[in-house]
Amino acid sequence: MYTGIQHLHSYMTYLVLLGVLVSFASALAGMFGNRVFTAGDRKRGLLGLIPAHLQGVIGVILYFVSPLGASNFSGEAMGDSTARLYLLEHPLTMVIALVLLTVGYSRAKRTAGTGKGFKSIAVFYGIALLLILLRIPWGAWPGNEA
Repeated sequence: MYTGIQHLHSYMTYLVLLGVLVSFASALAGMFGNRVFTAGDRKRGLLGLIPAHLQGVIGVILYFVSPLGASNFSGEAMGDSTARLYLLEHPLTMVIALVLLTVGYSRAKRTAGTGKGFKSIAVFYGIALLLILLRIPWGAWPGNEA
């Protein structure tokens, strides 16, 4: 079960990155094109939000069933960079990214009919995308294990 959840979490990352990237690019295009934020633009924002939240739920489950997650919590784990990544850095950074995505989408949703929704999504999704890319354990993806 653990291996299946781990692989699902790893491969789902591609969908999250694609969704956030599409939403971010669409917001930039709308912002620089001086368009009005419409219901269709709001739905494009969901392309990044929904997979990211689903990934977050899978990540929380994985955090509690993985030997590298909550069961590894100790003072010694903070001294080991790999253990610290899985125990603290990756989960905390991803929670912050999820909060940014949620805030950006919520702010944009309230500004329908103006151009401000694009700016909200562009700024918040852009920062979240950067955080996600910085804290993905690239070497641990299936096929990249050392």
